[in-house]
Amino acid sequence: MTEIDIEASAALACGVGELDRVLGGGVVPGAALLLAGEPGVGKSTLLLAVAAKWAASGRRTLYVTGEESAAQVRLRAERTAAVHPELYLAAENDLAALLTHVEQVRPTLLVVDSVQTIGSPEVDGTPGGVTQVREVAATLVEVARRQSMPVLMVGHVTKDGSIAGPRVLEHIVDVVLHFDGGSATSSASRLRFVRAVKNRYGPVDEVGCFDLSADGIVEVTDPTGLFVSRHGEPVSGTCVTVTMEGRRPLLAEVQSLVAPTHLPSPRRATSGLDGARAAMVLAVLQRRAGQRLQSADVYLATVGGARVVEPAADLAIAIATASASAGALVPTDLVALGEVGLAGEVRRVGGLRQRLEEAARLGFRTALVPADSIEKPRIDGLRILPVHDVQAALCTVGLVEGAAAQRIRPNHGRPRVPHLSVVPPDVRSP
Repeated sequence: MTEIDIEASAALACGVGELDRVLGGGVVPGAALLLAGEPGVGKSTLLLAVAAKWAASGRRTLYVTGEESAAQVRLRAERTAAVHPELYLAAENDLAALLTHVEQVRPTLLVVDSVQTIGSPEVDGTPGGVTQVREVAATLVEVARRQSMPVLMVGHVTKDGSIAGPRVLEHIVDVVLHFDGGSATSSASRLRFVRAVKNRYGPVDEVGCFDLSADGIVEVTDPTGLFVSRHGEPVSGTCVTVTMEGRRPLLAEVQSLVAPTHLPSPRRATSGLDGARAAMVLAVLQRRAGQRLQSADVYLATVGGARVVEPAADLAIAIATASASAGALVPTDLVALGEVGLAGEVRRVGGLRQRLEEAARLGFRTALVPADSIEKPRIDGLRILPVHDVQAALCTVGLVEGAAAQRIRPNHGRPRVPHLSVVPPDVRSP
């Protein structure tokens, strides 16, 4: 093994930084990659951009489409500025014709869109069937190995989100990527995430972010501020938390509205949050923190189409709701992290240092964290306040009276991030 030269298998950057990040530095020569996702999510647009970037670096690229005509792909390439002399295009559904194009063009990168539309006359069944997909994928993997040429294949998914075709398809390829809206966004958001669920050459917990627009797909290298609102005036019922999308921390703002109702069953509505967890946090607020919510409708939502489902946002939900109920303002430079238990305790969360570093980078100066956190990070410019339970957290923020925790001093300075509102020090809640 020590005599094998690994320089020839060094990863090559494909030119799309977010995809290179997920792959662990780039595409390995001779590797077979499978990109799967829902219809219309932008798989073809992403791979066309990758092919154009690869060709722009002087490396010949072949893009084979089995779902569109060559003219249709050319129109999309014109719209997304993906036309290059080193980028070759072929519209084929036959495996033998595809291999002939590979022999004639001799590309350094092959893109096949999609593997379910290519068929081989030597195998029984129609394109997209189990036997056909297995044969096509195995042939493409063999060609990739023999010519040290990376092959990017698009894969369809079923209605439950799994990759269509035989399970062996995921076994024989080297990298399996999922391209979707992600758990951090709703279906209406333009933000897209690509993540690796299998990667023989790199990590599987990195996430790449993209923005899908009419002009194509654009990398989002810093998505953390997308889910925080821009308030012209201070308002009650808001609190910022930090979620994790893979290994990438993302800020998300939770908003709450508490309105009196005369109905016997008050309404509990959520948007972008787990309804069951939100209902549990509201019950804990009533029973453990003395909040009177039994005669009020409570509406909870996230900003910017964020989808927040992890328990680390529980404390932010509790603070936003208590703030909305009391009509009190929460400091704009505050983030809250912690899972809320049924006994009212605030439990530890994973990746605490990464979350706090991201909050400090965006100008937040105070953070509420679980008191039993294993990590005891010290972040320059960030005041970290540990809290044991929900009651202590509400006392710390100043939403209820009590000496359970140290109060936060008023925010006399502006946060360093321009889109965050500032609560003047002379503002007092009614």
